[in-house]
Amino acid sequence: MGNINLGRVILGGFVAGIVINVFEYVLNGVIFADQWPAVMAAINRPALTMHDLVIFNVLGFIEGIVAVWTYAAIRPRFGVGVRTAVYAGFLTWITAYVLATATPVIMGVFPLRMDCVMVAVGLVEIVVATIAGAWLYKEA
Repeated sequence: MGNINLGRVILGGFVAGIVINVFEYVLNGVIFADQWPAVMAAINRPALTMHDLVIFNVLGFIEGIVAVWTYAAIRPRFGVGVRTAVYAGFLTWITAYVLATATPVIMGVFPLRMDCVMVAVGLVEIVVATIAGAWLYKEA
């Protein structure tokens, strides 16, 4: 069992982050673009700014790095390959998407339909992103 190759985790995580941010742009910047102003007004919050969008993109890269790091961490137990990347993506989805969305859903902060769509798309997004990032990961 070797050490995790941090350089490759960051490289793969960057690629995974690009995938995540593309999915998020299409979902939130295109599909839900007309709904976000009304949602933000309904919770008495200002419209999202460019600064907010930059932060969301940074978070997408962090999620990608976490997913690829998870892949690297579980590789010794589950083996190298797509199946392990799917496991890592699924674990990241549970923690970064499902659990993170649970509180706002329970509190009714955002429309349930939007939350469900975002979590469902998030499953595809993070699994595809993790597979892409894991493809670049190699042990030192």
